[in-house]
Amino acid sequence: MQHSHALTKKSASNLALAFILLPREKRDAMSALYAFCRAVDDVADEDSVPTALRRQQLVEWREDILVACGEKVPTFILNQEFQPIIHQFKLPSSLFDELIQGCEMDLDTLRYPDYQQLETYCYRVASVVGLLSIEIFGYRNPACRDYAIYLGKALQLTNILRDVKNDAARGRIYLPQSELKKFHVSEAEILESKYSERYFALASSVAERAKYFYALAQKTLPAEDRSAMVAAELMGAVYWQLLQKLRRGKFDVFGPQPLKLSKPHKLALIVKSWLRFALGSKTSSYGDR
Repeated sequence: MQHSHALTKKSASNLALAFILLPREKRDAMSALYAFCRAVDDVADEDSVPTALRRQQLVEWREDILVACGEKVPTFILNQEFQPIIHQFKLPSSLFDELIQGCEMDLDTLRYPDYQQLETYCYRVASVVGLLSIEIFGYRNPACRDYAIYLGKALQLTNILRDVKNDAARGRIYLPQSELKKFHVSEAEILESKYSERYFALASSVAERAKYFYALAQKTLPAEDRSAMVAAELMGAVYWQLLQKLRRGKFDVFGPQPLKLSKPHKLALIVKSWLRFALGSKTSSYGDR
């Protein structure tokens, strides 16, 4: 697990943060899953590499992870570390294929006409990770799969709102074109980091869409699986607080300093999530206001 742990530690992401609440075996498994996700996402995002080469690299990752799902030894070291975990938790090969399809969308798609197409992207790059994660966490009620789908979409929409400026610097606008038109916000305004009350209305509308999925996740999580989903619930709490911070800042992400949660705030959320778990809380700390 040396390479998987190193990549997870280097990333310092919110997802990696959630692993602290898991027992060692599942923490190692999630580290390997995260390392795979990080690796294929990095391939898609490396703009200095020609698109054709990145596409071929993703083909190689797809082929190698399918090997890891079988009995032969995969080529990539991360997949070699991941292989026993794939087998132990019976992670479906079809989900890895969908995840890589999501990464491939970033090679070809710089705009999304409407929510339907955007949510296809959100499903592939976020909900699929949730579906793989719950196999590692363990669950009894099949409704937990719907929970993973809804929460994944909520988290990804929050990410999109946070990263508008960075994505625009790379020529990408994930906010649906239909919403830009509805609120009279031009692509040029976003690409040039121009904030306005119209943009605030647009971002608020997307935030409401995210809030809708947080609420669905909260309602859908089966009671008997709540304790098993403690890491996922921490993710929900962290990103819900991020969404609230974006709202308090009127979604103005175009300034020099990125809007994000402080380390003390994240640590407080970890403690709060652990206490809720220890006390047998039956509600989620997101989507309720």
